[in-house]
Amino acid sequence: MPPTALPLTADADANASDAELAARAAQGDTQAFARIMRRHNQLLFRTARSILHSDADTEDALQDAYLRAWRAIGGFRDEAKLSTWLVRIVINEALSRLRRRGAQVIPLDGGATAGDDDDAPDTQLADDPDRQPEHLAMREDLRRLMERRIDRLPDAYRTVFVLRAVQELSVGETAEALQLPEATVRLRFFRARSLLRESLSRDIDLATGDAFAFDGARCDRIVARVLAALP
Repeated sequence: MPPTALPLTADADANASDAELAARAAQGDTQAFARIMRRHNQLLFRTARSILHSDADTEDALQDAYLRAWRAIGGFRDEAKLSTWLVRIVINEALSRLRRRGAQVIPLDGGATAGDDDDAPDTQLADDPDRQPEHLAMREDLRRLMERRIDRLPDAYRTVFVLRAVQELSVGETAEALQLPEATVRLRFFRARSLLRESLSRDIDLATGDAFAFDGARCDRIVARVLAALP
């Protein structure tokens, strides 16, 4: 009978090192391999997702990469990190999928070449009509985020920022409108921009940490599918 997925409850493998789990998996211990998958699922999903740009394709690639890892884990040596070994497997699987469907494959470790400027990423994004709706939606989200952050600026800074940055008034015009010295306008505008950068930077850091999350039901699904396919 095929092995079944492990429950989500903690078990004795939780504190085992990767090397210990790999050694047990090499002996056919599917529970140890399930722990490896749960431990590294998010890293590997995000890695493959960065190549394939599709959640569905990435899940399929991840499953096949784990099956390759299961067959090859007897050759793993703990001088290397297990996570690095797994990442290389999932990268190779993702790139091979791109090749099979005829997509252009750019080596991830390749350097810049003479022709790179012709296919610069910013040019591709700008010229791709399929991305325009996404771009507009993203700008709308960013606009709302910016408005919320501007609203949270201290009163003295907020009005200066709106007049200078949003309305694009000159320093002199802003100073005249608010009856402030120009030096004060410059100082408050500089401070407002600094506060916004700090605030937006925190938002970006939090959003980046949550990007392409791989947990819960998705994690369970991959573990169950791989375990069911193990010999």
